[in-house]
This record gives sequence, structure tokens and C-alpha cells, in this order.
Amino acid sequence: MRAITYDRFGPASEVLTLTDLPVPTVAPGEVLVRLKTSGVNPSDIRARAGGRPGVTKPPFPQIIPHSDGAGVVEAVGEGVDAARIGQRVWVWNGQWQRAFGTAADYITLPAEQAVELPDHVSFEEGAILGIPGLTAVHAVLGGGSVAGKTVLISGGAGTVGRIAVQAAKASGARVLTTARPAAHADLKALGAEVFDYSVPDLAEQILAATNGALIDRIVEVEFGKNADTNAQIIAERGTIAAFGSALDMAPVMPFYPLMFKAVNIDLVLVYLLAATERQAAIANLTDLLDRKVLDLRIAEVMPLEDCARAHDLITSGARAGSVVLTI
Repeated sequence: MRAITYDRFGPASEVLTLTDLPVPTVAPGEVLVRLKTSGVNPSDIRARAGGRPGVTKPPFPQIIPHSDGAGVVEAVGEGVDAARIGQRVWVWNGQWQRAFGTAADYITLPAEQAVELPDHVSFEEGAILGIPGLTAVHAVLGGGSVAGKTVLISGGAGTVGRIAVQAAKASGARVLTTARPAAHADLKALGAEVFDYSVPDLAEQILAATNGALIDRIVEVEFGKNADTNAQIIAERGTIAAFGSALDMAPVMPFYPLMFKAVNIDLVLVYLLAATERQAAIANLTDLLDRKVLDLRIAEVMPLEDCARAHDLITSGARAGSVVLTI
């Protein structure tokens, strides 16, 4: 089978190689998926570049990158229902703590990590459900229903943020979001009230819009940078569900303002969701897909052979949506 591989950290064009490998053998409890697409995420770029804290060399001698993808079940291992053969699926954690991910013709993985893909959802859209989709849905709904509550999505123009806006709106929340001005019209069309994240009086503007009512849940892409603002606007016993802090990775926290509101801080790492959390997130995401309330925006679709170019595109930041490889 064709596969993109790397055996050392470095620039995409130098370390990513198109390789011919044997089709993997399906083991008991596993499925063999003939991949149609592979989703490319910023975390895949950090892993290939050696950007994860404390990791000095690749954890395996040869790695096929990418955790997300979609395709068709071609074979099943012992203990898996043969009726799954031919099923359209999307996969999660394809390359998390495993050597071989989705940038290849085939992948084998535990059967529960291949989730049925609704017929109306394309393979390209299926390739962004694993990390972006599950992160967004868990960050919004991981604490239970948000119906009737006010939810703030930080960075609503990002891939995770934009899905989170739609998930919160479709779940009955009043949705506020922050974004650069160029993205405001799109997010307003999705039903959100939008604020420019760069203004110095962001907290005051948000509270003016809510007539002083505090925010029940904040989905946060920049935990450290926005800590002071969030401490001002979060409600008592509210939750900050944070999935990123790239601009301030060692923040000084306003501990007492948060403590005296008994704020819950939920650090969301989608790879490590507990089984019950994962099942709930998949069920919520499937419900949103079945209701056809998600617009999954894709910026670029490229062939597998252009994997290095896809990595460079994400590194550059010059995209408005997800990047997907076709296989």
C-alpha cells in the first residue's frame, strides 16, 4: 500500500516520504479500513516537527502521520461483526500512541475507533470529525445540556471554534464568540453574537451585550492569554473548557477571582477522553450530523502525494478551514 512516512523530526519536505508498505493484517477486535481521506491537523504538524514538550525523537522507528480519516471497512478481525464490512466510517486516534496513522491506503485499529459515517456526510467531511469534531462537541456539551445557557466560544473562526459555535447553537444555547473582524459575517450567519478579540475592553463589551449577566460556559482556545478576561465574565460555578493555550503556555492565573466563583476548569485533550466521555461525544456528534446542523468547512483537498505541502499550508496559517488529503 502507499503510505506517507517519516523516521525523524524536521521540515515536512525533508522528512515526509511516499513509501510502499504491506497492507496491515487485521487482528482480533480490529477492523481494516480502506481509507478515502486523511485529515491534517495542527497537532500532526507539531508531532512531525518535534514540537511536543519533552519529546526529542519519534516514538517509533517509522511513523505514518495523522489521527483522523474516513473510509470503508474492508475486513474485520475475530470478534467483530462481519456485517461491518462495507460500512462507511470515520476514525479517531488513528496515530495516537500508535505508529501507523491515516496518511495511507489502509489502517487497522480497534473496531470502536471506526464510527459509522452517515450517508449524507462526505469522506472529506468525515476526515475532520476525530480531533476537531470531538473536541468541539465535548468542550460544549461535556458538562451536560447547554439549553437556555449562555456559551462563549473563544476563536470562533478556527476549525474547532466554528464547529463549537454550531454545536452550541443547535443545542439551544445563546452563543457568543470572538474572532477577527473578517470572520464576523460568517459567524453571525451561524447564529452567534460576535466580538473582536483584539479590543482592550472585551470583557466590558461582552457584559454590556448580556446586560451584566455572566457566562455559564466558556470554550477557550487561548487559556493563558484570556485568563483575566474570562475571570471577569464567567458565572459562579461556571466552566472554562480549554483546549489550547499556544500564546501563553505557562500562564499566571487569577486564582482567587476564579476560586471565589468556584469556577470549573476542564482541560480538554480529546485523545484522552474517558470511555464514557468519548461515547457521549460521539453520540452528540452523530446527533448533530443526523440533524444536518453542521457546516464542516474544508479549505483545501489535496492528493496523498502532496502531504508535505498540506503540512506547510497549515504551518503558514494561510487557510480558512480544514485541510484534507484524498487517498
